[in-house]
Amino acid sequence: MSKRINLMGCPVDDFDMQGTVLEAEKYILNRRQCQHVVVNVAKYVAMQNDPELKKIISSCDIINADGMPLVWASRLLGTPLPCRVAGVDLFQELVGVCAAKGYKPYFFGAREWVVEKMVDEFKKRHPGLNVAGFRNGYFDKSEEGQIAEDIQKSGADMMFVGFSSPMKENFLNRWMPVMQVPFCMGVGGSFDIIAGKTLRAPVWMQEMGMEWFYRILQEPARMWKRYAKTNPVFIWMVLRELVKKNMQTTK
Repeated sequence: MSKRINLMGCPVDDFDMQGTVLEAEKYILNRRQCQHVVVNVAKYVAMQNDPELKKIISSCDIINADGMPLVWASRLLGTPLPCRVAGVDLFQELVGVCAAKGYKPYFFGAREWVVEKMVDEFKKRHPGLNVAGFRNGYFDKSEEGQIAEDIQKSGADMMFVGFSSPMKENFLNRWMPVMQVPFCMGVGGSFDIIAGKTLRAPVWMQEMGMEWFYRILQEPARMWKRYAKTNPVFIWMVLRELVKKNMQTTK
């Protein structure tokens, strides 16, 4: 049985991979809607200046920690998470579940050639996969309503959104009532990884919490500024919480 912890003001579920998959499938079987989100260092920092994003994330039905720094922080602060559940790994696991059990996924995001190549890759891995539909992530805001209706008509059981944050969280929060897809998950740049546009960090770097460094190596012009800003702020947040915790225990 999972429990939800409070990690520096944001709820996080202590599911492992298997527990997350089982919980996601409950929503499909019961035809109830679930907005899933993974939180990482960048998202924690973004929430500090974006109250709406924090509100949406806190209201999500399943919240996983994507990244070892969050797991380490949870242990330092006395509310240990068992492990990370990386979004890209969960994404692939759930597509495999779709193929095995006949659920229909819908893929929304990235450039047209990326999403097409990703769908082809998944069909190669899972010949029985029944894709409800897919669409690139380039559209005008005025088109959102029609896109949501088209997704609803597709009969999808799971939906994976390949936008950046906070766009994906905002889109799902706004349009899930129209789309009526039981399980919706934002997967960020995972489409690029499956399509082969970008590479995943080696396992040893994943386990050491160094995926951010591997991303800088691949996209230095875009990524170094992001991590130069977010990593120090996250460390400061953890230290601040540690000081508060120590002050409370000494009273």
